[in-house]
Amino acid sequence: MSDPRVEKLADILVNYSAKVRRGDVVIIDFSGTRPLPLVKEIYKRCLKNGAKYVEYNFSEESLVKTFYDVAGSEQLAYFPKHRLDAMKKATVYIGISGTENVQNYANVALHKMVKREKVLRPIVNRRVDFTRWVITRYPTNGLAQDAKMSLDEFEDFYFKACNIDWSDFSGKITYLWKMVQKAEDVHIKSSDTDLRFSIKGIPAIKSEGLRNMPDGEVFTSPVKNSVQGHITYNTPSLYHGKEFNGVRLEFKDGRIIKAGAQAGSNDELNKIFDTDKGARFVGEFAFGLNRNIVKPMKNILFDEKIVGSIHFTPGNAYKDADNGNRSSIHWDLVKILRGDGEVYLDGKLIQKDGKFITKELKGLN
Repeated sequence: MSDPRVEKLADILVNYSAKVRRGDVVIIDFSGTRPLPLVKEIYKRCLKNGAKYVEYNFSEESLVKTFYDVAGSEQLAYFPKHRLDAMKKATVYIGISGTENVQNYANVALHKMVKREKVLRPIVNRRVDFTRWVITRYPTNGLAQDAKMSLDEFEDFYFKACNIDWSDFSGKITYLWKMVQKAEDVHIKSSDTDLRFSIKGIPAIKSEGLRNMPDGEVFTSPVKNSVQGHITYNTPSLYHGKEFNGVRLEFKDGRIIKAGAQAGSNDELNKIFDTDKGARFVGEFAFGLNRNIVKPMKNILFDEKIVGSIHFTPGNAYKDADNGNRSSIHWDLVKILRGDGEVYLDGKLIQKDGKFITKELKGLN
């Protein structure tokens, strides 16, 4: 018997997020076997909606690790043009990760993964800029363990965070979106954090269930050279299987001039920010707004949506909120402000201790 929660999520992904319709060319990428029930429901709906071609691609994390363990420099540098050609023909992309072991890549040399990510970036950029795309993570024992939950508990959490009325959610975050759209200056104050930057002239975007699932944020990006001050993030983050906690960044004229972490290798951390010239500049600033996500999962797709949080992201800027920064990395680092923090737009306090204080925004708390 199929799980009605899976069927509902498939409906959301196909009919709301990706809006699959007659004539579409759809790519479904999934990893691991756990997501198969969701893949099947998505595949079925794409065909019923009249997509003229639906391709599904399977990957498995032990095979990916084998590549990094064995591949030489020529193989790491090889660009799979056929994959870019396929993405150029696609109109819809749906990605589903079923990670079983979140530490699978912990012992892989980071420089190999960074190099490969840089090589594959044109394919990712093509998908982000030219398809109706949506990605999600499917509940696995590995994700549940990282979240300190049983699998059943994690499944309940996951579907509550995903299976909401996204059209209604979109309406509720509209006022904040308009405020960010009109604002010019941002000031964030919290423990070991005093950060100022401009967002003047940069569009604000509502994340309302169309691209990430679960979703729930309003984002923009800072004017590239405007960031001044420092921030200490209080949410653990995995980057290519390497865990970092208490990451502290200092900025001058938009650039990270000093980076360290309370837990995790400072050498590895700085290697990430030395990937390319754009890696030390910020490509995104966002408010987390999903009220069904309240604590870190060690998975950025969830953690960047934590209610009462912000994320301030070194690396590539999205084209729809573009500050001109280009990088092969886009590393969402999260600071939870609940109980400790203030956010000002144009000198006006709009959020204190993770709760919006203006009448029009209190419904988001």
